[in-house]
Amino acid sequence: MAGCCTGLNEGGMERLTRARLEEILERCRGLRVAVVGDLMLDVYLVGAVSRISPEAPVPVVQVTEERLALGGAANVAANVVALGVDCALIGTVGADAAGLQVRGALTELHGGTVRPLLVEHAGRPTTTKTRVVARHQQVVRFDRERDEDVGGDCAAELARAVREAVAECDALVLEDYNKGVLVPSVIRAALEAAAQAGIPSVVDPKFRNFFEFGGATVFKPNAVELSAALGQPLNADDDAWLEAARVRVGARHLLLTLGEHGMALRSEQGETLRIPTVARQVYDVSGAGDTVTAFVAVGLAAGATIEEAAVLANLAAGIEVGKDGVAVVTPDELRAMLPEGRRTEDG
Repeated sequence: MAGCCTGLNEGGMERLTRARLEEILERCRGLRVAVVGDLMLDVYLVGAVSRISPEAPVPVVQVTEERLALGGAANVAANVVALGVDCALIGTVGADAAGLQVRGALTELHGGTVRPLLVEHAGRPTTTKTRVVARHQQVVRFDRERDEDVGGDCAAELARAVREAVAECDALVLEDYNKGVLVPSVIRAALEAAAQAGIPSVVDPKFRNFFEFGGATVFKPNAVELSAALGQPLNADDDAWLEAARVRVGARHLLLTLGEHGMALRSEQGETLRIPTVARQVYDVSGAGDTVTAFVAVGLAAGATIEEAAVLANLAAGIEVGKDGVAVVTPDELRAMLPEGRRTEDG
């Protein structure tokens, strides 16, 4: 049926209770998730603006704080381990200071542990995004990166690492930022390994290889990505349109993120679940997509249904966007959003 986001249990779908949340969180212990994709280092230069430069009509930012955060696939890994789940992380870093900082930050994550299976690529810098922030607003961002596809030798090394990791994991994440790691050979190796191991695979796609992920359990584009890839205006209120899109991308479940309008989940069983956002305050949307991907994968690994995993991920995203910059979501924050005796749609 067509319609807007009317409730979490539209069409008789399951709702997430506090007791069920606790059960899922308890099952996280001892799990391991493989995350494959583009790693990034996020740098934040925070300061104050009191004048305009005499050299050009731009603000002068007096930097008072510098902080680092893991971005891209590394941020997915950070969210995974924050739930107490171990993570095998596969990607590339450069032979540079940023690569060392990424490695160091991975060892400092709390919750589960990260096993980095990183291919060092001397010819490529570690993708680094530096944001200058003043008065809680981003003044400018500058990126250091090379985004062409990795070469054959590097791709083969990544594929070997993926096969090794997935054989010992409970779920797979493919996190694509079009920075060159998820080339077709690596994608195929990962999805085939997941199918052989009988574990769920969750894909966060980008434009370059959008239709290379056929056979994934969950395909999670945002509205802009899906509309552009299909060459059609978005029609998320139309179940037939969503089903056609799901078939086109070749996934069991299409989880479409819709920003302030929440999510739409279309499954091969022929039902659509529309999930309204639970965000109280939107402070910064950076990293929200990574959070959703991580929580869907962990939820499925812990035995949640796809509906429960999507609702859990939506809950986590509502928490993440209320934070400054890229951030993780903890079990206690989830509990605070879903008190005893409350269901998600009551909040």
